[in-house]
Amino acid sequence: MKTLRAIPLVPFVLFALALPAASHELWIAPSEYQVSSDAPVVVNLRNGQGFEGIDLAWFDKRILRFDRLQNGSVTPVEGRSGDIPAARIETAGDGLIVLVYESAPSTLTYSEWEKFTDFAKHKDLDGTLESHAARALPQTGFKEVYSRYSKALIGAGQAKGQDRAFGLEIEFVALANPYTDPMDQGLPVQVNYRGEPRRDAQIEVFERAPTGAVAISTLRTDDNGQATIPVKPGHEYLLDSVGMREPAPDLAKDKGAVWESLWAAMTFRIPG
Repeated sequence: MKTLRAIPLVPFVLFALALPAASHELWIAPSEYQVSSDAPVVVNLRNGQGFEGIDLAWFDKRILRFDRLQNGSVTPVEGRSGDIPAARIETAGDGLIVLVYESAPSTLTYSEWEKFTDFAKHKDLDGTLESHAARALPQTGFKEVYSRYSKALIGAGQAKGQDRAFGLEIEFVALANPYTDPMDQGLPVQVNYRGEPRRDAQIEVFERAPTGAVAISTLRTDDNGQATIPVKPGHEYLLDSVGMREPAPDLAKDKGAVWESLWAAMTFRIPG
């Protein structure tokens, strides 16, 4: 398992995963991935596993950032406290819409050591367990702080445009437009951590067929932090990649956490 020191004395391990119930994926789930330019865009924040979950209400304190990129312009996405769906863009406009969401940090507590070890072993994260032991951390009752960094690609009108890096702590960047570019060779993406490509990072791919059936697979990024996602017409996709590191001292003190996970997600649909 690889580590790095982008934050002084703070190891970082990148992996993709489906954690126990306390740590599900969170993704942006628009009601439609392709809309006419004069139509609204209804946006759900969904939390769950296996590309199935529940819709979350909008709460200002849980959201650090929610933006919309379209035609080179970035504007905030606004919502009202308690609303489900979380947000609504009244007029889609013309061009690719990239939605960018960043959550406020939350915490979970591991009450069973087996859940942590099973997760680490299943994802080949032996270094995490070794670090846990080396730091003389307890096997139960320890906390993890986690943050979400989710993006969605929506085709509005002619859907022209391109995703870009937003400087999120961890994020996916689509290197092609799934609504206008040829997808016969797949969708190329890049995973970044603190603005740098994440090499040899695992990506978990959730693929929903028109029938509703979900297939799950994994692949890894290359030396440029890039990977090509095999895609099929008419299928919806959720990409998930997660990083784990020791939290910075101030965050560890504030949250009482000994681990910090950073969750990157991206959703899109292939026309057809």
